[in-house]
Amino acid sequence: MTKIVLLDRDTFPEDFKFHHPDFPHEWQEYNATSPEEVVERLSGATIAITNKVKLNAEQLAQLPDLKMIAIAATGFDHIDIAQANSQGITVSNVRGYAVSTVPEHAMMMILALSRSLKGYQTEIAEGRWQRENQFCFFSHPIEDLNNKTLGLIGRGGLGEGLARLAKGFGMNIITAARKNETTPKEGHTPFDEFLASCDIISIHCPLNDQTRNLITTAEFAKMTRKPIVINTARGGIINEEDAITAIDSGAIRALGVDCLSAEPPRDGNPLFKIAHYPNVIITPHVAWASNEAIQSLWNQLINNIEQWQQGSPQNAIEPSA
Repeated sequence: MTKIVLLDRDTFPEDFKFHHPDFPHEWQEYNATSPEEVVERLSGATIAITNKVKLNAEQLAQLPDLKMIAIAATGFDHIDIAQANSQGITVSNVRGYAVSTVPEHAMMMILALSRSLKGYQTEIAEGRWQRENQFCFFSHPIEDLNNKTLGLIGRGGLGEGLARLAKGFGMNIITAARKNETTPKEGHTPFDEFLASCDIISIHCPLNDQTRNLITTAEFAKMTRKPIVINTARGGIINEEDAITAIDSGAIRALGVDCLSAEPPRDGNPLFKIAHYPNVIITPHVAWASNEAIQSLWNQLINNIEQWQQGSPQNAIEPSA
């Protein structure tokens, strides 16, 4: 019988109700799985379900019975795709499930930071408004989004979703070309020109060798309009120490991130030094996690498994991807 093992059930909300594939199988799940536990837990398994548990070449080589890895996410940088392919293991991910939730989360951050929501809420809780003589008080800047330029790094489904929302606020949208690209594709702005043109920058690209530390002190220095910078993609795309310097020096106006370079940040994170700032918002990697998106993700993941079982794999990732 097909054995299916879910390695990290706790990456879903506690009250989420899973449904299982519609074919005979043995189901086993673990709340979390450490690297040292991967091989033992997947021993004899046909299908592994993982959200963020890493499966490297050494581990996969010890799992001759494994035939499918069903990723409960879009990103697949935690799986050794080449090794899986060499062993005949199908690796499938889920796609398009977050085209509403991530753009809405990014838009929430943009609105909150543009209008200094965090700063005002904090000061009201501290009693500042109550001590004022006038009906309002002005302790933080408030800016409209109308006619501002939003720059997108990554214009796939998530970037396009944010562009659609931003247009409703009257924003102008530009898209970054790849860094150091000499002949940008039509509709893409050369990277350095892009950095200098944006009032707000939102990142929606994957983390890979080309995008790791994509934004460092050198890039912040080119942001002449002192933009709000939003990252709902992956930690590591923005250099976190350099982001602190950019905030403290005024090179950027505000920062909103939903992802850190190491998660969970048990050993801390440089950005926690500025987490209390009124112009900094950090959320715990939940941009993807609306109720609707989680259900859509799981539906697609189970469908990936059922299609593979029927001999028609879908959303399969190739080594060259």
